[in-house]
Amino acid sequence: MLRIGIDLGGTKTEGVVMNAAGDMLLRERRTTPAADGYDAILSTLVDLTTDLEKQAGVSCRVGIGTPGAISSRTGRLKNSNTTCLNGQPLLEDLQQRLARPVRIANDANCFALSEARDGAGRGAAVVFGVILGTGVGGGIVVHGKLLQGAQHIAGEWGHNVLETDGPPCYCGKRGCVETFLSGPGIIRAYFAASGETVSSAAEIVARADAADRVAMAVLESYLDRFGRALSVVVNILDPDVIVLGGGMSNINALYAHGRGRVARHVTNDELRTPIIRNVHGDSSGVRGAAQLWDS
Repeated sequence: MLRIGIDLGGTKTEGVVMNAAGDMLLRERRTTPAADGYDAILSTLVDLTTDLEKQAGVSCRVGIGTPGAISSRTGRLKNSNTTCLNGQPLLEDLQQRLARPVRIANDANCFALSEARDGAGRGAAVVFGVILGTGVGGGIVVHGKLLQGAQHIAGEWGHNVLETDGPPCYCGKRGCVETFLSGPGIIRAYFAASGETVSSAAEIVARADAADRVAMAVLESYLDRFGRALSVVVNILDPDVIVLGGGMSNINALYAHGRGRVARHVTNDELRTPIIRNVHGDSSGVRGAAQLWDS
């Protein structure tokens, strides 16, 4: 049976039709109408699913990756940085509007599942998939199966508090990993160090590569925090491989120096776990959403 996978992002929503072999047969992208609220996002998801199914010509199973997760207590969405989704019965509403069962998982879980199944982590027993983008998240796959946990928060390292006096986070705490390691986090750090606003994290990295002292210091601080934050995950989970995704995963220094920074803080005399780039790129989220029916 064909599967529709949808990746609901903060700015874009992407959907694919995928067959059992993992081939993406159809692909569409829409703007996420976050400013228009929950009902507009719900309609976008339903319309995208309907359009893809019409093009496929057959009924499909539907999996959706979202920011946040479904609460095991209330059945409503929680912990989403697209805050209009929080407290909403997204799964219930989708199942009612589409008249079929739907599977939903955190977008980082979908990324991890895709990379564990047939991506960079293929063949590894325990895969920790990391999203470093507008937000910071993580997913755990064990022997090809997604581990969501009793509270559906397994892998949510982005909201561990790294520094108690750090910047405020939308979740209500201060100094979460996300406030430092996300794209907006490094841009904020550069502004604090230089008083200058830059348009992207890539610009900071380019300045560091050109020996700009402020940019080099900001990037060094980023790597230090990356090492301290990820070492906690390694100490608890001890994964066979860590796969990085999201826009910040394009920083080459994470692969050249990141593993060494993690090793400094791991409770062991060595760190064997490789930290590697993803294979499927921007397609990991939608692929993993479609694969939720196999997990």
